Amino acid sequence: MKKNVLIIGAGGVAHVAAHKCAQNNEILGDICIASRKKHKCDAIIESVQRKNNMKDKTKKLYSREIDAFDIPAAIKLIKETNSQIVINLATPYVNMPLMEACIQSGVAYMDTAVHEEPDKPCENPPWYANYEWKRKDLCREKGITAILGVGFDPGVVNAYCAKAAKHYFDTIDTIDMMDVNAGDHGKYFATNFDPEINFREFVKVWSWIDKKWVMNKIHSIKKVYDFPVVGKQTVYLSGHDEIHSLSNNIDANSIRFWMGFSDYYINVFTVLTKLGLTSVVPIKTAEGVEVVPLKVLKAVLPDPLSLAPNYTGKTCIGNQIRGKKDGKDKEIFIYNTCDHAQCYKEVEAQAICYTAGVPPVAAAILIAKSIWDTKTMVNVEELDPDPFIELLNTMGLPTEIRET
Repeated sequence: MKKNVLIIGAGGVAHVAAHKCAQNNEILGDICIASRKKHKCDAIIESVQRKNNMKDKTKKLYSREIDAFDIPAAIKLIKETNSQIVINLATPYVNMPLMEACIQSGVAYMDTAVHEEPDKPCENPPWYANYEWKRKDLCREKGITAILGVGFDPGVVNAYCAKAAKHYFDTIDTIDMMDVNAGDHGKYFATNFDPEINFREFVKVWSWIDKKWVMNKIHSIKKVYDFPVVGKQTVYLSGHDEIHSLSNNIDANSIRFWMGFSDYYINVFTVLTKLGLTSVVPIKTAEGVEVVPLKVLKAVLPDPLSLAPNYTGKTCIGNQIRGKKDGKDKEIFIYNTCDHAQCYKEVEAQAICYTAGVPPVAAAILIAKSIWDTKTMVNVEELDPDPFIELLNTMGLPTEIRET
């Protein structure tokens, strides 16, 4: 049984994960939060203590400073903390260095987003084949458990696909993953998670259509969908991580991802883009200082975690899946809704961070209990979805299914 968790990163998602690890520390053991900025880790610890979320108060909750690009330093930290499960919630740029540190240390690794290189946004699909899957044989040979993309999307939506294939369909025709935030944070403009990573997703839109990769421009295709709880919302065809593993692991003709955006968001984003502020290409200021416009934009936009106290409304994330069962057409919408205010009351975070931060902790619990301790590299849809979804039902992310 694996114990002791090392959380890498100190943003909004790590904040939620730390709370949830603390709530389950009788299973997970000691918890260390590590980041380049130790004071941010300490702020998370203060939040956990303020909400009295440490279930077993004999266990440790502490912080360390780490440069996650430094593989020897990461190996040293893993050994010093006696961590057997590493939850990578830092920038996706560090996925491969951290995975290498875990492989060399013989410990379990997981993340919530596909690896990216800073100068290569939206590489050719499938994205996982460019970096992570190249280490799959090594993980198998060394018996290393590596679970890729185990947030909500990617993550829970992948498990929804596996559950649909296991229980609801004989054949699947289309999977439409849809993510909408029907909430209001009261700011002029903000992104719900790291704006740098958020806007990099908008460079190209890759979809899996008729079992082929098709590219579209961002925000060029939209539709209105009537969601449970939050009602009719406009969603846009977008590119996203999970399509790049599902296209390989789930036999479906078409797999698409749709993200909800308001007209106001689209207008502001369009202006920012036309001004060049979403560019990843370095420029020089009049003073000769080299800057990346997108990093400057990230610096001036609100920290996603800072949105939490005043956030109202709900999110809805789910999969519209069509196919056949027993020779008949079948269609389901499998989904979760999450309330911003309730999330803040429990863990002092907003629902976007909550939906991304709870699933990796559920996965860590399943690893600790040897249910998901795969001893190889997997994407979430390759695992049994039932214990994962059942556990999430008890951890604040209940799943609903609407048959149509």
